[in-house]
Amino acid sequence: MTSPERERERAIAEAVDRLRAAAATRRPCAPVRDLLGDTDVEAAYEVQRRLNAVRPAAVAGRKIGLTSPAVQRQLGVDQPDFGVLFDDMDVSGVVPAGRLLQPKAEAEIAFVLASDLDAGDLDLATVRAAVDYATPALEIVDSRIANWDITITDTVADNASSGLYALGAARVPLTAFEPAEATMRMYADGELVSQGDGAACLGDPLNALLWLARTARDFGDPLRAGQVVLSGALGPMVAVSPGVTVRAEISVLGTVTVTFKDVP
Repeated sequence: MTSPERERERAIAEAVDRLRAAAATRRPCAPVRDLLGDTDVEAAYEVQRRLNAVRPAAVAGRKIGLTSPAVQRQLGVDQPDFGVLFDDMDVSGVVPAGRLLQPKAEAEIAFVLASDLDAGDLDLATVRAAVDYATPALEIVDSRIANWDITITDTVADNASSGLYALGAARVPLTAFEPAEATMRMYADGELVSQGDGAACLGDPLNALLWLARTARDFGDPLRAGQVVLSGALGPMVAVSPGVTVRAEISVLGTVTVTFKDVP
């Protein structure tokens, strides 16, 4: 191993330790870009992989982030990122705020897959055919990085700023609606706090799913039947706190509602 390789390995290991300590102590840490730099996304994904490898929960799917062109410009990137969803991140009705550090909520479309996306030509027709159904979702994003002071390497290393998520009850096939045409309104305690549409997510949430399917396969860990994929936000995310009830309404898909409670 060359000296630069040893230095990179040391930086990755230190970033893993820093983020793991922040999660364990529930105390946000300094950004990890001082270790990884601002552009080494490959190293950031290696940090994410090592952190996720020791989680005791089973993989439930993936989340896609940075699907907004404005956010991409803010972080200086030209593509989305992804994180891994685990089955212990799926909450229904009550969100245990005690598990979170700096939570924010955003409304998304969740795709549940009927088949693997691991072979052949991956195009829009292929990913569309692989979707069993769509349902409304609330992603509760969180950051182990203090004050959300993140660049692309910080958020990728931190499992794409994943926290928890909740799915609605509807199960709508893609033959019944076009994700790009979906409209969204999100309310906090009855007050409209965010709105948007499917076009805000890479022009079409299915574009985000296609990007993820190709990227996951390139990483050697393709999307599998039964997994949940969160498309990316249809509108701005909103900070939340214990006691708040958040409801998202997505046309055709219906609603999903959670209440944040100060419980572990």
